[in-house]
Amino acid sequence: MRTAIVFLAVATLAGCAGIQSPLSPAGDQAAALHSLFTLMMIVCGAVYLIVLLGIVWSVLRSGTQRRFDSASGGERRLDRGLYVAASAIVIGLTVLIVGSFIADRALVAAREDDAVIVRITGHQWWWRIEYRDPASGRWIETANELHLPLARTTRVQLASADVIHSFWVPNVAGKIDMIPGRRNVVHLTPRRLGWFRGQCTEFCGAQHAHMAFDVKVDGQAAFDSWLARQGSARAPRRQSGRGASVFVQVCGSCHRVRGTEARGRAGPDLTHFASRRSIAAGTLPMSRGGIQGWLAQPQALKPGTSMPTVPLEPADADAVATYLETLR
Repeated sequence: MRTAIVFLAVATLAGCAGIQSPLSPAGDQAAALHSLFTLMMIVCGAVYLIVLLGIVWSVLRSGTQRRFDSASGGERRLDRGLYVAASAIVIGLTVLIVGSFIADRALVAAREDDAVIVRITGHQWWWRIEYRDPASGRWIETANELHLPLARTTRVQLASADVIHSFWVPNVAGKIDMIPGRRNVVHLTPRRLGWFRGQCTEFCGAQHAHMAFDVKVDGQAAFDSWLARQGSARAPRRQSGRGASVFVQVCGSCHRVRGTEARGRAGPDLTHFASRRSIAAGTLPMSRGGIQGWLAQPQALKPGTSMPTVPLEPADADAVATYLETLR
């Protein structure tokens, strides 16, 4: 029994840190919400303790005094107890209201006029991500992987192409819904380098659990270099060969690779596909086997996904997988 309790405690605490936890804040917004959560736990814990002490006191008192004696001042003691309880409730609620107001002001204060602008659109079940190039003003599209500059605010404009989704990067900021026909905004100001994990937190269909995205926080110079690479088209010399030809013919109506005849918009932009950490919004790790498996059986790996099963000869499938591995 003791071993089971220890195991349960360890397993529970394991969820309190890592790359997807609101209890390990790595951004201004997450830190403000974490402080509010801590305050709520302290206030609610104090109230819970007071209630328990009141119950214990009542039980002990009932054992020594079976009858309520008004002549001994029992009513006055009861009134005082009610006043104390009511005062504690009012004080607790006041503290929570003030804490909520301070947290809200902290979220607003994190906004910056020169923020990086990003548009994210939720699809069943993947993420279209677009960055506005500060130099040219054009939009640079990628998918399923969000890059953020350290210690600088990113203004993320959220929308949905189909049903209600919800955007959440627990370590960096709170969650916000993505509603069809409406554009919501969330601000992200990360304070720690590294990889984090985001997730859709509004049930949006059969593959809701397979609608994740990776988040990379880089220094400003590294972020600028990454964005410049993402804005570049593929070199023509890398677009020749059997794999490129088959891809354009079979996949080009749904996917786009800049600099080629593949100009589809139904699915993710694959211009720099192989530079990402995962395939199909976190469903598979980026690897040769993962690419081949996804090409062969997308409906088996992610039932209901918009990508159909494409009948390719083994040699053609291998050539397309080889080509996709070059898209970095």
